[in-house]
Amino acid sequence: MIGSISFPAPHFTFRSAYRTLRVCILALLILLGGCANWSDITGAHFTDLFSSDEDEVEIDEAELAELQTLTPIKPLWQAKLAESKTAVFLPVYENGALYAADESGRLIKLDPATGREIWHVDTKSQLSGGVGTGGGMILLGTYKGEVLAFDEEGNALWQSQVPSEILSPPQTDNGIVVVRTGDSKLYGLNATDGKQIWNYQGVIPPLTVRNFVGVSITRGAIFAGFPGGKLIALDLFTGNVGWEATVSQPHGVTELERMTDISSLPVVDEDQVCAVAYRGRAACFEISNGNQIWARDASSSAGMMMDNSHVYISEEQGTVAAYDKSSGAAVWKRGKLGSRKLSALMIARGTRLVVGDDQGYVTLISRQDGSLLGRAPTDGSMILSRPEYLSDGFVVQTQKGGLFAFSLQ
Repeated sequence: MIGSISFPAPHFTFRSAYRTLRVCILALLILLGGCANWSDITGAHFTDLFSSDEDEVEIDEAELAELQTLTPIKPLWQAKLAESKTAVFLPVYENGALYAADESGRLIKLDPATGREIWHVDTKSQLSGGVGTGGGMILLGTYKGEVLAFDEEGNALWQSQVPSEILSPPQTDNGIVVVRTGDSKLYGLNATDGKQIWNYQGVIPPLTVRNFVGVSITRGAIFAGFPGGKLIALDLFTGNVGWEATVSQPHGVTELERMTDISSLPVVDEDQVCAVAYRGRAACFEISNGNQIWARDASSSAGMMMDNSHVYISEEQGTVAAYDKSSGAAVWKRGKLGSRKLSALMIARGTRLVVGDDQGYVTLISRQDGSLLGRAPTDGSMILSRPEYLSDGFVVQTQKGGLFAFSLQ
């Protein structure tokens, strides 16, 4: 028993030589590992290597003109960190402060109302995962597999080591720090001193895509999506598997065709946990035993969010869709956002969603009908991670290292 959870012991069709060439390039990059710039095949942005010209979304002048008439979102402040060449960073609002990091090794604490820097730390490491918070700690990961823990004043608490690079923010709950490495292994560390308590390694397909997905923790359980379309629930304290469910089944003949990775965070409420696979399906399961509630065709590498009545998915080709939370029935779908690559969504106060895109814009969308409510630019570079809550707005971090805060008043 974990909390209230009782645990029992894309199809790709390559239709042209051009598309086949792209696939071969991806396979070569995967084999070469660090020899290539991964920014185009990490997280929400590996998908373009699988896209043929016929999949491209054309942004016409009328669409752009409509977007330009939207009410501008009020900016609050902006700050600057170093550009990220390969890593993706998520700023975090915690205990009335904002924490952010960059690939150069800088960790900063900001006043979320003004953007004023309160302190900064040079970790002297090349950071690759962050920022994670909880239990009074600020957590970061490095390409060398180092887990770095600081207190809220920037003082170093401990450093731990795992075998491979850390591409997502370490998470902590109930005295356990959970670290996910780039090879999809999970490690449970003691939050007091960083010593390893357990580790988990599932069955991973021969070919997967490197991404920055982390884990979701709630009620003494860890929920993580894996390559091959698997969603797994683990005991937070022991790392034991509670249940395993299939979000999407691999299809096709070759390993490339059979890739259907869950490259985004599962979302969890009191009763169910949901996940979505790239070029596969979205599905929701009972949180206690993993029994499927519903499933439907969908494709996303950015992920989903959930409120009391709907599941919202940042789908491929620049579309945001809403589905009924209890049945999976389609409610609305909104395209024509000026981009074919969207970030994960943020649920804002009232009835709004916030999403970023690869053109550096943030857009407000109505949760009720998908209508567009507002839009604002940043620095023109990709917004890879989801927008982060502030007490009176939200903040995004761009690939160029820009931190841009906006009001939702």
